[in-house]
Amino acid sequence: QVQLVESGGGSVQAGGSLRLSCVASGSTYSRYYLGWFRQAPGKEREGVASIDTEDNTNYSDSVKGRFAISRDNAKNTLYLQMNSLKPEDTATYYCAARLRGGAWYYRPLYTANYDYWGQGTQVTISS
Repeated sequence: QVQLVESGGGSVQAGGSLRLSCVASGSTYSRYYLGWFRQAPGKEREGVASIDTEDNTNYSDSVKGRFAISRDNAKNTLYLQMNSLKPEDTATYYCAARLRGGAWYYRPLYTANYDYWGQGTQVTISS
């Protein structure tokens, strides 16, 4: 069982920045396939960014060039640096983990490809 705990959410004005963190349990963190997702009220959960065990990354078109995902295996921590934030980025942000690659590589931003989820952290961007 993997436990994930997000932090770093908050309220900022458009154009600002936030950095989200997600601490994971487990001694094999370096082998986890990881992702950030978000869900706005009334909308489906959508993939934002993913990172594999070799630090290869993927981003949704809506955040490409503004967000950066990274991981620190020594700290069992996943990050999401969010810059140039827009009101449409307002959502609850979740981190997620998967213990095996395989099908993950075909759709790294697909919610069904993840086995473990955090409780979420709220991000609110005002105009």
